[in-house]
Amino acid sequence: MWGIIIALISGALMSVQGVFNTQVTKSSSLWAANSWVQLTAFFVCFLAWFFTGRQNVMGMFHMENKYMLLGGVIGAFITLTVIKSMNSLGPAQAVMLIVISQIIIAYLIEVFGLFGVEKTGFEWRKVIGALISIVGIFIFHK
Repeated sequence: MWGIIIALISGALMSVQGVFNTQVTKSSSLWAANSWVQLTAFFVCFLAWFFTGRQNVMGMFHMENKYMLLGGVIGAFITLTVIKSMNSLGPAQAVMLIVISQIIIAYLIEVFGLFGVEKTGFEWRKVIGALISIVGIFIFHK
């Protein structure tokens, strides 16, 4: 149950953040807004780390697959693409397409067991669910 609640909160925060970031770009620039987002996120994370026990930071650099450390780089491009899509499509349509993309890519990661994720079996019902969501975008757009 907590997983569902946290996921719903995450989706809501992502939508609000996308709108905020898009508005900030209107008075600055795309990369300036993105830099501000990443910088403020860093400070929040640093403070949270400082007040929650200060576990060993250097442990992450002992990972076998160093490419996994690129999450922050990906995060910068997530912020960039969310801003651009919301600016050109509007919040509702942009978020719908973002979520559909997330569903499809996440399912492919699971099916093929990519990036250390446990491999799951292919299920047609999940593909049909994704297709129904895509149809929903067309219905919403018209």
